[in-house]
Amino acid sequence: MADDMSFNPTRDDFEALLNDSMGGRDFAEGSVVKGKVVGVEKDFAIIDVGLKTEGRVQLKEFGVDENGKATVKAGDTVEVFLERLENAMGEAVISREKAKREEAWTRLEGVYARNEPVMGAIVGRVKGGFTVDLGGASAFLPGSQVDIRPVRDVGPLMGKEQPFAILKMDRPRGNIVVSRRAILEEARAEQRTELVSQLQEGEIREGVVKNITDYGAFVDLGGIDGLLHVTDMSWKRVNHPSQVLAVGDTVKVQIVKINPDTQRISLGMKQLQSDPWDGVEAKYPVGAKFTGRITNITDYGAFVELEAGVEGLVHVSEMSWTKKNVHPGKIVSTSQEVDVVVLDVDPSKRRVSLGLKQALANPWEAFLEAHPVGSAVEGEVKNATEFGLFIGLDNDIDGMVHLSDIDWSVPGEEAMARYKKGDMVKAKVLDVDVEKERISLGIKQLAGDPMSGDTFRKNQTVTVTVTEVTSGGIEVRFGEDDAPMTAFIRKSDLSRDRQEQRPERFAVGDRVDAQITNVDKAARRVSLSIKSLEMAEEKEAIEQFGSSDSGASLGDILGAALRERASKE
Repeated sequence: MADDMSFNPTRDDFEALLNDSMGGRDFAEGSVVKGKVVGVEKDFAIIDVGLKTEGRVQLKEFGVDENGKATVKAGDTVEVFLERLENAMGEAVISREKAKREEAWTRLEGVYARNEPVMGAIVGRVKGGFTVDLGGASAFLPGSQVDIRPVRDVGPLMGKEQPFAILKMDRPRGNIVVSRRAILEEARAEQRTELVSQLQEGEIREGVVKNITDYGAFVDLGGIDGLLHVTDMSWKRVNHPSQVLAVGDTVKVQIVKINPDTQRISLGMKQLQSDPWDGVEAKYPVGAKFTGRITNITDYGAFVELEAGVEGLVHVSEMSWTKKNVHPGKIVSTSQEVDVVVLDVDPSKRRVSLGLKQALANPWEAFLEAHPVGSAVEGEVKNATEFGLFIGLDNDIDGMVHLSDIDWSVPGEEAMARYKKGDMVKAKVLDVDVEKERISLGIKQLAGDPMSGDTFRKNQTVTVTVTEVTSGGIEVRFGEDDAPMTAFIRKSDLSRDRQEQRPERFAVGDRVDAQITNVDKAARRVSLSIKSLEMAEEKEAIEQFGSSDSGASLGDILGAALRERASKE
């Protein structure tokens, strides 16, 4: 039968022979197969993988020893990646590198599934990170995953075998993303947990300042960092940690608090010193005067250091007696030494309220001492408002003349119109309220009150000067020059004779006599009448020189009276 098959082979016979020569193996492109090195020629190794032709693999894919010689020799059994069963030359296309890569991917998938670290080495730099060799497979290491903190120089890490954590794998796309930072954080967390367990609150330790921020400093306690907040550096005010510490300084700190959940450690330096607020009430009693230094200025006041660690606040309202609504920076400056008075002490809230103006003489008290009520002062008109004049006085304080205290006889608005800003005026001190910081002045009081006493009485004859002529009568002024009075004589009171009751027969400046018919002190009003004076004179003349019944005419009687008065004058 063998002879028959030799001379008359069928298709099945050929298939049986082929399977026998292949050893029953199933060859498929894209798979890893075993082969035997049948020869080494120059730069290639000839490998038989059981196909009808051998394949060639460059020697450099197998690596070289320390002498630079190939590590593979004839007779060795190796695994290769079968890319194609045969090329145009009829040779099998195989690759040792790709076989190693497939082997590595299979191994790494198992590591990734078990969430284990993998050894690798950083071999190159690419955009956004680095290339890592994981023993045949290439992975991407993002720049943010190199270390816990940003690394400026990666040189010392290049080519060094070290563990990495696999973050992501995508075999179809050939992508592997790894992290060195995850390994470091895990190791650090283990170390931190161990170190935290060795620390106790209240314990005092030495550390090295590693980093300084706006809010504090990080101190290395020997493998674990603690935060030294700026408020725990000193009992006195610290604007920035760099005022107290510098990177690299060795400091002694107390462990203030340990958070077991977050493993955060709070440190303190001031806790190692005595608290200056102890007994602060006895050291700074209310009402006592001290000298301090301005340390900080804000919109609402200024902080004054009384001693190291004890500061008090001078509120803006307690900075000046006279400067109101002014920024504290325009009154005091930083580092300036000032005298202050203690207004209040609250040890529980660690607050001391201070007064700057209380250390100076009260200008209203000083004014009252120098200018008692009733004395005369002189000042410049600072401002005119709808209710009076403000007069500048000593020590930058103002006094006010109410519009009702400007003139005895002229209405307030009209009297105020006589004054303008910058005018120098004299006034009388009417009242000084030290608590309310008010000074009341009067201009008209300097001249005296024309309505006081019995200066003007009913039926009294006065000489008046015409100041204005109207259709309804005349406006007149009378009395002393320093305290004049004004009145209005109605048309019906201008004469006894109706034909003479004409205002136009008077001119401004004319002087005439009139009789006071009424005095109203409450309303500060005096009523005058020329008519009443004429009738009174007629009556007096008749009584003295006779009556109309005696046969003498009124003209004769009045003529005699006038001649007698003229002779007396």
